[in-house]
Amino acid sequence: MASEEDNDTGTGVGVVSKTAPKTKRPSLYKVLLLNDDYTPQEFVVWLLQAVFNKDAEDAVRIMLHVHQNGVGVCGVYTYEVAETKVAQVMEISRRNQHPLQCTMERE
Repeated sequence: MASEEDNDTGTGVGVVSKTAPKTKRPSLYKVLLLNDDYTPQEFVVWLLQAVFNKDAEDAVRIMLHVHQNGVGVCGVYTYEVAETKVAQVMEISRRNQHPLQCTMERE
């Protein structure tokens, strides 16, 4: 405890410690596109460009991977972004009368 004398002369020494809040990185989620036998490949390529901002080459590569393997990763995002991307794909697919399925899973 500092004496009055220390306070008057300004020589009192105190230590202030500040603990940094420990922030945790948000969990990431893979957005997955599922193959079907009805959705045109051109539509899938367009969708990958429109929703996931893929260039033409990446969009074709992902589409072919989905076509050949039954499922493929479109991107990895935080929960809210992944959820929005899945909803966009489903909505656009339905509006265009395609049965394309899109899901997400924790990475």
